[in-house]
This record gives sequence, C-alpha cells and structure tokens, in this order.
Amino acid sequence: MVASSDQRVRFLASGADDDLPIIDAHHHFFDLARNYHPWLSDHPVAFRYGDYSAIKRDFMPADYRRATSGHLVVGSVLMEGEWNPRDPIGEMRWASEVAHEHDLPSAAIGQIWLDRDDVGEVVAAYREMPLVRSVRHKPKAVARDEHRPGFVAPGSMRDRKWRDGYALLAAAGLSFDLQTPWWHLDEAAELARDFPETTIILNHAGLPADRSAEGFKAWRAAMDRLAREPNVVAKISGIGVPGQAWTLELQAPVIEGVISAFGAERCAFASNFPVDSLCASFGTIFDVFKAAVRERPAAQRLALFHDNAARWYRLAAGGDQP
Repeated sequence: MVASSDQRVRFLASGADDDLPIIDAHHHFFDLARNYHPWLSDHPVAFRYGDYSAIKRDFMPADYRRATSGHLVVGSVLMEGEWNPRDPIGEMRWASEVAHEHDLPSAAIGQIWLDRDDVGEVVAAYREMPLVRSVRHKPKAVARDEHRPGFVAPGSMRDRKWRDGYALLAAAGLSFDLQTPWWHLDEAAELARDFPETTIILNHAGLPADRSAEGFKAWRAAMDRLAREPNVVAKISGIGVPGQAWTLELQAPVIEGVISAFGAERCAFASNFPVDSLCASFGTIFDVFKAAVRERPAAQRLALFHDNAARWYRLAAGGDQP
C-alpha cells in the first residue's frame, strides 16, 4: 500500500507530523510456533544489541499495528527473518500468505544464499512471487581490527562464486539489500560499479555502532565513498546503541550524516521492528526520525518517509506491482 492522493495533499499542505504517511522500509514478522528461526529458536548467538530474549516471541501483523499506532503507517516492507536457511523460498511463500490475509506487508525482501548451488532456483522462484522485490545475503565480514583493504574470503563481496549468484539478480528484476559493517563499504562500492544494473539498498546506515569521534569520522568517510555510486541507496534504521537511550542528541548526527552523503532522494527511514524494540518503542524511534528532519521541506520529508521506499520496492495502491 501507498499513501492516497488525499493523504499526500494533506501532508504537503500542512507539513504536520501527524499527517506524514510512512512506508516502513524494513521490519520483520515472526511466527515461532509455525516457522523455524535458528537464532530465535535455538541457543543464543552473539548479537549486536546484547540480550535479545525479549524478542524471542511471535510478532505478527496485529502486533505490528499495535506497535505503530500513533503514526500514519500506510505500507511496509518485510525483511527476511533469518529463518531456516535450508528453505529460503518457504519464508516468502509464508509471507505471501500473511500479506494476502492481513494486507501487510506491502512488499518483501527474500533470504538468498548467493554462493550456494540453489541460487538459480531461488532467484527463479522469487521472480514469480509478486511480493518479493529484493533479496538479502549478509556477505562474509570480519571485525574492524582484522579488516584489510584487499579483504576477500568465501562468501564475501569479492568472492567469485558469490558474485556469480549476484549476477543473476538484475535479469530477475531483484534489488539487493546489503547489511555489512561500514569498513566493508569499499567492497560494496566495487560491487555497485561492477553490476550497475542492480540497485543496492544499504541496510541500517552501514552499522555505525562506534560513536567515538574517530569511529564516526571513519564511518562517514566510508559512507561518502559509497554514495558516489548512483545505484546505491541507504536505509536509516537499526542505529540503536546498547545501553544508550534512543534520543535526538544520539541519533541526529547519524541521520544527518546519511542524508548528507546520499541526499534526501536516496534515503528512507525504517523501524527494524521488532528487533529495535530492544532499544526503543516504535513511537520513540519515529518521533526522533521526524524531529531530526523537521526543518526540511515537506516534499523532502515525504520522500524520506514514504516516496523513496515506494520507488525502491515498486509499491502501488493495494500493494500490487506496477
């Protein structure tokens, strides 16, 4: 779903936060009784927000609608939830059923393993699923102190087999959602240049977890370099910092940094719910997003909260693909 003409006109006339239509460009649904998510169903794994036991529960459209009350969410994009890697297509079949029953999500990003032998089968299946507009495979990454400029490893963005799988996306009309730490973004820039017909949608602002002066400067430089590639766009999401409140003071430098690098026409806000419920409520997250860009023209704010995500994920009225 997208905003109606009346909703757009009303917001552009009023500029009021309450009138601002939102497409949440990145969230999850979990039905743990029905579906197997190893990271939620098995023993705990290392997690960037620390203890995540609070989200090891079902989170479905009714839960999402309760969480988003108070904001004008007109559509949403479901991100694959790292469920059973042996059956990536199954998650998108299930998501399609959920969308049919609940009118959410409006589009979805499917799990894929680009360096696996079944990549062609998965791409072909997604090509026939109207809900699926993009895919995600987190490429191999290392800690910052282990990273070197020539980094290459099996499953990384420079791995030949991984790239062979990536090469299939453009012909299938699929974008690529990239989640990787910012010190790997030069590899992402190479990928963007080598495959200019595929749109890369950077997840979670490049994961700027280190908010020290040095860490922030290095993150910002990496984002500026990546933003030179015209087929790369960026989601402002998943920017919580463990142990710190989600405040305008904490988040405004990241928000402004991403927008300064990519421009308002190439950024979108997203909740990463329910994962980021470990950091703040949906209302707090979007109140801060809105406050951070309140002085921008209404047309830019509409682009950041709605229009850019609608364009990237090819949304139309009723969630139909145009």
